[in-house]
Amino acid sequence: MTSTTSRLLLLLSLLQSRRDWSGAVLADRLEISPRTVRRDVDRLRELGYRIRAIKGPDGGYRLDAGSELPPLLFDDDQVIALAVALQAATVAGAGVEEAAMRALTTVRQVMPQRLRHRLDALQFTAVSTRPDVEEASPDVLIAVSAAIRAGEVLRFDYADGGDAEKAPRRVEPHHLVARQERWYLIAWDLDRDDWRTFRIDRVTPRTPTGPRFVPRTMPAESVQDLVSARFRGSVQGTAWPCNGSVILSLPAWEVLAFAGDGAVEDLGPERCRLDTGSWSWVALAASLGRFDADIEVIGPPELSAACVLLAGRYSAASQGHRSAARRQ
Repeated sequence: MTSTTSRLLLLLSLLQSRRDWSGAVLADRLEISPRTVRRDVDRLRELGYRIRAIKGPDGGYRLDAGSELPPLLFDDDQVIALAVALQAATVAGAGVEEAAMRALTTVRQVMPQRLRHRLDALQFTAVSTRPDVEEASPDVLIAVSAAIRAGEVLRFDYADGGDAEKAPRRVEPHHLVARQERWYLIAWDLDRDDWRTFRIDRVTPRTPTGPRFVPRTMPAESVQDLVSARFRGSVQGTAWPCNGSVILSLPAWEVLAFAGDGAVEDLGPERCRLDTGSWSWVALAASLGRFDADIEVIGPPELSAACVLLAGRYSAASQGHRSAARRQ
């Protein structure tokens, strides 16, 4: 027979795992009587858990959110996942870094010894790849998220780029997205009649919010696809808007490591074909220079034209350098 404490923890775990439980099913799972279930539920209520009785033929129970945070129960994997998430949150760009570290310290202090050993064995460093990134305010994140959840038009001032003047915007907010340590709002811009992506660190919400709206169908299968397309400069789909093919005088294995999402075809010991894309033809042509090898453009003509344009620019730049050197 389990102790009362163990039984209470198991009962709490069951109540947390799904919305509703009948008293009879709980009694069967815990191998106790329905009367003992009622007593154990009362004990959990005394500890601060809001457990509501459900009326019906069999009766039942539901664990509701309370006004205060009672003791929580996690299994071993959940504790490790929570600790890892808190450590990773120190570079989330959401202005919660200090709070995340304090929470991680608190969680580690109350961990059983076996879990503390597992966590200490999982050593990693969360590194910011963009140390100069502007953090998003937690208050702004909450305000934007609340408007999304309520399905209400969001009004805000937006500092577009480096402009000191903030332009007022009215949008139907759809998704809050974290990408590369920055937070973005995906929304339908009511004034521009199109989907737009807004950096949260440039958003200053206005109150009150506007009227409710019916969510629109996104022009992509998922939020991830939509964000990927927007950052690639693509209007539709997730593919790059400019795609080309070249032959590089390098073995395929050397190119593959730096090809990103491009496709590499082996053409022999010192030759390979690269099919890749970018947001513009000039950007695509410039990106090929990173391979430091002879390039043969297969197509399309726009890529060849971009290479000619860059060649002229680089030639002019080198001429300017030589002229300055002669003057010295």
